[in-house]
Amino acid sequence: MAEGRIVKALSGFYYVKSGDKIYSCKGRGVFRNRKITPLVGDFVQFEESNPGEGYIMEIAERENELIRPPIANINQAIIVSSAVSPDFSTVLLDRFLVLIESKHIQPLIFITKIDLISEEERRQIEEFKGIYENIGYTVELLSSKEPDSLPDLEEYFADKVSVFAGQSGVGKSSLLNVLKPSLLLKTAEISKSLGRGKHTTRHVELMQINRGLVADTPGFSILDFSEIEAEELTDCFPEMRDRREQCKFRGCMHHKEPKCAVKEAVEKEEIPQFRYDHYLSFLEEIQSRKPRY
Repeated sequence: MAEGRIVKALSGFYYVKSGDKIYSCKGRGVFRNRKITPLVGDFVQFEESNPGEGYIMEIAERENELIRPPIANINQAIIVSSAVSPDFSTVLLDRFLVLIESKHIQPLIFITKIDLISEEERRQIEEFKGIYENIGYTVELLSSKEPDSLPDLEEYFADKVSVFAGQSGVGKSSLLNVLKPSLLLKTAEISKSLGRGKHTTRHVELMQINRGLVADTPGFSILDFSEIEAEELTDCFPEMRDRREQCKFRGCMHHKEPKCAVKEAVEKEEIPQFRYDHYLSFLEEIQSRKPRY
């Protein structure tokens, strides 16, 4: 039996990289019976049946996994937001951050298209950059149209498996093309009538970029919190997670409870008001969803 990692899944075949070779493998029926689907990113054991072909026999335990896009064992998620077209949105960024934090994946924030904004808009974006850095996130302001002005991003990718997240049209593929010109990923023009990007990325694949692996994934725009419980939401906001022990009540939801350290921090402007507002709106969304049986 050989060991490797699934780097691409397409039409029922799993492409497993083992050493310098890639093997085209099928999943064993035993996985179907156990309702386990091999995912891109999985570490697997496989048996070679013919040269370059084989069957996946075992899947190692996963550190984490995403459903959309379907991928496992990710070290970091690079959330790509655009400064304009589509406009920068803190509520959308916070939705992505919450989903990624809930999976215990390290988020990075890349804000693109900064070559297209006015000085005033740039000042606003710089202000948000400072707020998110203060929370503890890494934030980079980028322009794919000006590759020479890009900061050195290589170190972010070295020895890591990264997934790009962000709504369609924010420039994920353009950025990947700048990082590795040989990819020539198809980039979509924003369809002006819809104001959103056309989906150009179809399957999930791990590509070698800057001494690391990067998943190019469909820009996903449906960001629901169906897998997050209300009690877990605090943990998805680092500035609240750090203060939860100081709340008077255990299991404080930072909403109507008295002597809440989070609400006090908001009043003192130690936690940004907009982040707290987003927390409350996400909390309401989670609490009002229909129970699953």
